[in-house]
Amino acid sequence: MNKNIFLLRNGLLRFFYKFGLKPILFQIDPEKIHNRVLFCGKKFGKNKFMKKIIGFLFSYDNKILEQKILGIKFSNPTGLAAGFDKDGELIEIIPSVGFGFHEIGSITGSPCEGNPKPRLWRLKKSKGLVVYYGLKNKGSEEISERIRSYNFKIPLGTNIARTNDESTVELKEGIKDYVKGFDNFKNIGDYFTVNISCPNTCGGEPFTNPRYLVKLLERLSEIKTKKPVFLKLAPDLTEETLDSIIKVSRNYNIDGFICNNLSKKRNYSKIIDKNVPSKGGISGKLAEESANKTIRYIYSKTKGEFVIIGCGGIFTAEDAYRKIKSGASLVQLITGMIYEGPQVISEINQGLVKLLKKDGYSNISEAIGKDDVNLFKERIVKVV
Repeated sequence: MNKNIFLLRNGLLRFFYKFGLKPILFQIDPEKIHNRVLFCGKKFGKNKFMKKIIGFLFSYDNKILEQKILGIKFSNPTGLAAGFDKDGELIEIIPSVGFGFHEIGSITGSPCEGNPKPRLWRLKKSKGLVVYYGLKNKGSEEISERIRSYNFKIPLGTNIARTNDESTVELKEGIKDYVKGFDNFKNIGDYFTVNISCPNTCGGEPFTNPRYLVKLLERLSEIKTKKPVFLKLAPDLTEETLDSIIKVSRNYNIDGFICNNLSKKRNYSKIIDKNVPSKGGISGKLAEESANKTIRYIYSKTKGEFVIIGCGGIFTAEDAYRKIKSGASLVQLITGMIYEGPQVISEINQGLVKLLKKDGYSNISEAIGKDDVNLFKERIVKVV
């Protein structure tokens, strides 16, 4: 398609979503809507005709966006973050929506019902969500058996976490649970994410403590897998903690970081909504600044030694580009799609092409970390 046709198509889809579908959807309980989307996505994924129609409506490709990272080919840098497709039910339809990669989970060693309802809220004015699912999923055994024989059209990440249950709060049992999930997926998918940062579980986030993280990674390193391994980080960690996590990651061959998970903070100055649930983690625009700060810090300390996936507050191509120029090689989103519509994936990717060409880049990989380089040059000039 001509680029102007893509713009027209996306504009029409945005108009229909913003003024037609979204006002209706946002009057209904968000978890009910999520469940209906999953139901429809599973049905559409099994129908070749529907997949073609959805691909026609939402896909966008451009060579400038292609990258090979850790031996994995990504057709574009925009992925679906973990938390939307918890049980890997949308694997057959997600490629048609235009995503460059797809992360399922979080998946835990044992099945988990999650926290009591209600556990999902919209912050409509602040463009965010409050999420309190508590790692609801069908467990690593059932999910791995069901998707083992799938032909993955785009790179698939498997996000592994500790079962949200009192039986896993003790350190030894928690590690054992991670090991079970990790082992069940050692030969499934393209990369691992070890989720050490879910804010909605029994026992908190013990593995953000570098001493406990060492114990976890020691056990996981005993499981032989060819898949790259990422750590999903909590937001608002101190620089001292980040430095310690980087040091531990070097010792255990961690390949990269996902920055960041949901935030537990409630003192954001940008919160416009009056009623914010006290429980749960916050996503969307409210999480953007923290994610960008973490990306910049890790990239400035490691200079490409680790692959960074940026996650938090991506609603536009400019949002994604900011993370890439801060040091992210790839980006993920969920909340932006919910607020802007599914065509936003194509809009982001097409917008990235425009931004890259404007800055004179022939491939997206050339833009990674460029803001950090420019800031470094500015500091030198000021010192001189």
